[in-house]
Amino acid sequence: MTFKLSSFVRYLAILVIGLFTVCNSVQAQSNADLSQYTLGSGDVVQITVFGQEDLSVQTRLSNMGAINYPFLGEVNLVGLSVNEVESMIDTGLRGDYLVNPSVSVTVLEYRPFFIDGAVNRPGGYPYQPGLSVNKAAALAGGYTERASRDKIIIVRKVSGVETTIEALVSDTILPGDIVTVQERFF
Repeated sequence: MTFKLSSFVRYLAILVIGLFTVCNSVQAQSNADLSQYTLGSGDVVQITVFGQEDLSVQTRLSNMGAINYPFLGEVNLVGLSVNEVESMIDTGLRGDYLVNPSVSVTVLEYRPFFIDGAVNRPGGYPYQPGLSVNKAAALAGGYTERASRDKIIIVRKVSGVETTIEALVSDTILPGDIVTVQERFF
């Protein structure tokens, strides 16, 4: 009897470790997607320079994507990652204005994603990290009766070029994505 109990406990331990690994890889994938995230119009960013209140800025990026930053003038942020913006502002302020600036850039609000097709309330919705196609459909009031969960398309800008992706309901959505849930044929 102890052998069977020990085998069962070992089986449960392997099962728990497997589930933990899967959950961590999904979260890591979501974080990896956002670490490569490039800023676009509609994003709200906060730029903070430690100890320099007059250099701290919070703004929503316009269609042009440029902001007027103190001492640096007009700075274009669209298409840059958070790390690239931090580096650019650090380099611009270093030397002439500050000896060793500590720059931090945070995305306070991501641009919305859009969902259309066979959902009950198509439209634009605020992005939330970790959002999947299924969760996006839930935000849009759920799938319609004729929705095909096998025919989902995501249109995403990658390096300034619109790319069409055939998606699964479990795939991750990024800010600015356009998700189309197609109808199935009976």
